[in-house]
Amino acid sequence: MSATETAGALTAIYPSLRGKRVLVTGGGSGIGAGIVEAFVAQGADVVFFDIAEEDSLALVASLSGANPAPRFLRMDLKDIAASQAAIAALVAEGGPFHVLVNNAANDDRHGLDQITEAYWDDRMAVNLKHKLFCAQAVVPGMRAAGGGAIINLGSISWHLALPELSLYQTAKAAIEGMTRSLARELGPDNIRVTCVVPGNVRTPRQEKWYTPEGEAEIVAAQCLKGRLVPRDVAALILFLASDDARLITAHEYFIDAGWR
Repeated sequence: MSATETAGALTAIYPSLRGKRVLVTGGGSGIGAGIVEAFVAQGADVVFFDIAEEDSLALVASLSGANPAPRFLRMDLKDIAASQAAIAALVAEGGPFHVLVNNAANDDRHGLDQITEAYWDDRMAVNLKHKLFCAQAVVPGMRAAGGGAIINLGSISWHLALPELSLYQTAKAAIEGMTRSLARELGPDNIRVTCVVPGNVRTPRQEKWYTPEGEAEIVAAQCLKGRLVPRDVAALILFLASDDARLITAHEYFIDAGWR
């Protein structure tokens, strides 16, 4: 399978990604599925975690002809011990991960009056906490391999102060701070840590929130008038994961069509 076949248009091929072990969290649908597809098209050895079993199995089936085909593990990332144990088992079985894409998140809408302490804890667990602990779990293998790349998914939402997303935006803002901290700590080990900040990406989940009129308003606010789709985000992630980005770390990179 070629990158062209996956993306539907001419895309870059990164020889440095062929054969690399890649872990993607939340890879079963939406942006995550686009990321999985893109790495598979590069010849990477991809494992992805997700809690959505039906979508994930359908993705694996659609990519069954790839060499190597991706591997899906059902995982509730709120269970830190189970997540770290799964990563340790995968490393013991197949060697270290060279790339971690911390993608999993959930942007449920909520108002201030709806927030309870339990809901706060749950949203931080879903959108922030697992990213640190997945990174912690892959780092020893990356050190042993001589380096690696950790790519965290942020969000345009807190930069725009969108409504009904206060907890999601709090977590996403923290991810940018965590990215810079980890980049500093892990730089001496040749482990690069970056953050990709998507704008509004057309996925089945996002279509739940926006009417055609709402989508038109978003496009009107963009400098570029195209509609973002998962492969646009994946294209930036591929570059940051590749050796072409060998001296890029500690910063956020926007893929939002200039949404302001």
